Amino acid sequence: MNLRTSNNLVVALITISFSLLGLSFILGANPNAIGSIFSFYKLDAQVPAHIMSMIAGFAFCFVGITSLHSHLGFINRALPTVTALVIALVCLLTLFGANRWLASEGGFPVIGSGQGIIKYFAVIPLFLFVFYKDALSDKAHIALNYASVALVLVWIGAMKFFAFEAKGIVTLVETSPFMSWLYQVFSVQGASNVIGVFDIVSVLLLCVGLLIKNNKLIVLAGLACCAVFIMTQTFLITAPNALSSSTVLAGLGQFVIKDLWFIANLVIIYHLAVINKTANETVA
Repeated sequence: MNLRTSNNLVVALITISFSLLGLSFILGANPNAIGSIFSFYKLDAQVPAHIMSMIAGFAFCFVGITSLHSHLGFINRALPTVTALVIALVCLLTLFGANRWLASEGGFPVIGSGQGIIKYFAVIPLFLFVFYKDALSDKAHIALNYASVALVLVWIGAMKFFAFEAKGIVTLVETSPFMSWLYQVFSVQGASNVIGVFDIVSVLLLCVGLLIKNNKLIVLAGLACCAVFIMTQTFLITAPNALSSSTVLAGLGQFVIKDLWFIANLVIIYHLAVINKTANETVA
């Protein structure tokens, strides 16, 4: 997989995810998510709810469409990059809002409605790699993309050990043909613990592989991490109410589709840490 192929794949994942998210917001999906962001900035009183959704939707669609056009050389690369940066920062700053944290569970590091918000950390490394690769070293790109994957897997993986999260994923697990067997072997909490351990161990092994520069470990751990995000994509089909005939993606669907960003992060890590390294060693 050469650089062109990696870029094409990353841009495809960006275009698909942002366009679907944007379209679903435009069609009125998950208005509470948009409302909470506007509320954090004290704009909810000035902007009607449907206008909030339209603004967010067009912004996401703009990123998806301009990313593809910029990749093809039709427009300036700054357009999608700056817009994506603004979207990511606007969303990430709302982590400081009280509604993102579960005080009943001790607050930090237990996160509540911000589970979907922390995923925006994955966005910026993708645009830096595709449009500004030469601005950073390969090591820096690997570190940024790994940090994004590690943050979400460790954080959300750790949440699986809490009862509220174990109960919260029951519908997803029991309707999945790939995961429902867990409840035949383990209790609800036990199955959640297994998932949490898998998430955390996978990303820790990837870290070890990167540190000792072991290609086999990087590939195996990377595939394990990728399996987590591929599995969540199956929820779009198996979980009830993930898709909507009127809004394309429902709230759950929007949460799940963001995991395409982490698959793109892992593609970049694989390209730079394995393919690029092997190619350089061959030339040497």
